[in-house]
Amino acid sequence: MKRVAFTGGLIFNSNSETFVSANILCEDGYIKDITRDEVPYNYEIISVEGKYVIPGLVDVHTHGIGGYDFNYAKDTDIPAMIRTYAKAGTTSLMATLASDSVSHLMNSIFAINQNRLNTRAGHSTILGVHMEGRYLNPDMKGAHNIQYLALPNKKELNTLTLSMMPPPIHFSMAPELEGAREFLEQAKELNATVGIAHSNATYEEAMAAIKAGARSFTHTFNAMTKIHHRMPGAAVCALNCDEAYAELICDGDHVHPAMVKLAYRSKPKDKLVLITDSMSATCCADGLYKIAGTDVYVRAGRAVDVNGTLAGSTLTMFTAMKNLMKFCGISLNEAIKYATINPAKMVKADFVGKIAKCYRADFITISDITNPEIDNVYIGGCEVK
Repeated sequence: MKRVAFTGGLIFNSNSETFVSANILCEDGYIKDITRDEVPYNYEIISVEGKYVIPGLVDVHTHGIGGYDFNYAKDTDIPAMIRTYAKAGTTSLMATLASDSVSHLMNSIFAINQNRLNTRAGHSTILGVHMEGRYLNPDMKGAHNIQYLALPNKKELNTLTLSMMPPPIHFSMAPELEGAREFLEQAKELNATVGIAHSNATYEEAMAAIKAGARSFTHTFNAMTKIHHRMPGAAVCALNCDEAYAELICDGDHVHPAMVKLAYRSKPKDKLVLITDSMSATCCADGLYKIAGTDVYVRAGRAVDVNGTLAGSTLTMFTAMKNLMKFCGISLNEAIKYATINPAKMVKADFVGKIAKCYRADFITISDITNPEIDNVYIGGCEVK
């Protein structure tokens, strides 16, 4: 049994949104206790004296990083991906797949699952799979390949869900499509969560989907009906619906800072979720890349397809959190939840996202909370080097 104690730090308490002086006792990668008492003799001591310690970040919508895309990454590529995520402060993630053929999706899921259950020291944890597609409205396809789009299908849902086990499992889909209601009911039975995405649903259709079991809105504002004072669509539903989570790409490009601030002011504080929607060029130089086989051109960090349509981002979760601070004029204390416990709860991952007993020992140390930068990252109590 490996016992490690992190001592002398200021530990973020997700309930009170404050930093408290305490020691973190970890056993075999999980937090056993947070205490001010003397550390037992049989613990290895790691001093984080004078550091602020926040939970590791959780990204529930990310397609790739470091030159790799989950749709096409081999099982031997994925360790390099999750190491890059780790260095950027994202300690847990949902591997996100764009629309593709069922057979290709099955191959991608197999490669992901080869790297899910056997965690590696210094590598991020793949919590589960987020299937963004195939059940999207062609009129709102964004950068998705139209040839792979399909109507919601219960048989396909069963096949894909069984291959994606164990949960968390998340689907994004357009609720106005034929078969969507049955799809939502079946997903609920299979313990999969569903987000509203790439949709021209009316306000009423979006609200009906939430009542039928949809849990969230995928990259709110992007690829959905726009805000209009006489025809409030899915975006307004996302802001008004207190029981549903709303994802947000907080890069200032996909969503203007003023709209980020509107979402921040509109949503209950436990229902707004920062995501990256990152693609393979994240943490890489500008150039030509692909997302799910589609060419994407990255210039000054901005990713677009041949038609100029935004095709994912090159955002990291740590930068998204700092952007939220800047756009909304809030402190790090106030911003942390949107990149940690909120996304974890959205996909029902109940063991990451906060520094508390029985949670994974995933955290980031920071020296300055007014202008935060990553000092060190720890996953399962092990330093990322």
